[in-house]
Amino acid sequence: MDEVAELVSQLVAIDSTNPRLVPGGAGEAEVAAFVARWLEAAGLDVSVREVAPGRPNVVARATGSGGGRDLLLNAHMDIVGVEGMTDPFAPRIEDGRLYGRGGFDMKGGLAAIMLAAARAARADLRGDVIVAAVCDEEFASIGAEAVAAEVWADAAVVTEPTGLEVCVAHKGFLWLEIETEGVAAHGSRPDLGVDAIAAMGGVLVGIERLAGALAAGRTHTLLGPGSVHASLIAGGRELSSYPDRCTLRIERRTIPGETRELVEAQVRALAGTAHVRTSFERLPFEVDPDVSIVRALRRHAADVLGHPPPVVGHWAWMDAAVLSAAGISTVVFGPGGAGAHATEEWVDLASVAACADVLESLARDFCG
Repeated sequence: MDEVAELVSQLVAIDSTNPRLVPGGAGEAEVAAFVARWLEAAGLDVSVREVAPGRPNVVARATGSGGGRDLLLNAHMDIVGVEGMTDPFAPRIEDGRLYGRGGFDMKGGLAAIMLAAARAARADLRGDVIVAAVCDEEFASIGAEAVAAEVWADAAVVTEPTGLEVCVAHKGFLWLEIETEGVAAHGSRPDLGVDAIAAMGGVLVGIERLAGALAAGRTHTLLGPGSVHASLIAGGRELSSYPDRCTLRIERRTIPGETRELVEAQVRALAGTAHVRTSFERLPFEVDPDVSIVRALRRHAADVLGHPPPVVGHWAWMDAAVLSAAGISTVVFGPGGAGAHATEEWVDLASVAACADVLESLARDFCG
């Protein structure tokens, strides 16, 4: 536990705010340098590569003797902003909880894979245990995409915080922009002006109806139904002018089986003559609970925890979808805590230790 507390504290003490979320954010360079030094000292072969300027990934390998299966352990290094927090990078421990920005999301999970891989490096396994500490998960996951393009493994575990439950599915999402056009004119000339903001009213009503239809429609056993909501709206220039343009940005959360084509058709149907454009997409994730990596993880978790872990789904998006889309059999399993993206965030240190123990046991079995 002392080793766990020290490592999580060291990670939390390093500001790694995602600069795509918070302009001027520190980025991952400093924490990546720490992770690389730590893993190299633990006996792993370490590579640090910038995915974008100042945005590195760390990929480290506990190389096996050959003939075994390779296991990828993935965690992200970036964190969200700290507005409203007091001393976010001064970790403090109370009643087994470590408080500080990123402890829960997800430097506790990062510490777990570092500890498990360090032990695997001393275990004389046949297969490789690979650590991927990636950048940018909180924005566009350019780090995970780079790893998926360059690193192959027979299976992967993403250690996002699951409270030591086994996550086999999560939702995806699309961001779409809807734009209505009007005609600019002086506010006193309704004979000349066309109100683009008012034209958006029917679209907003349609989104509300679609949200209701989704809630009452097809559901996923672990994730429930898909959803849609209006996120941002902008239009108009001044009070005494007819607005010539109004832009609405919406988010459509998807469940496995819902495609981009389906979502775009739904939105175009409610948008009428308005222009619709998809600006960003992330796929949902699902893995068969009966595949070997999930069964092995559940077995070793049961041995360490003393009870079989529940199989769950997660509403939020994770890098698991990127690795799975690359053909790597992937499951999500990480420590517990609370406060992701909140002003008070903490990770349960005992669960970090248990997660590391489960991953070590899994690696010994899976990589043999």
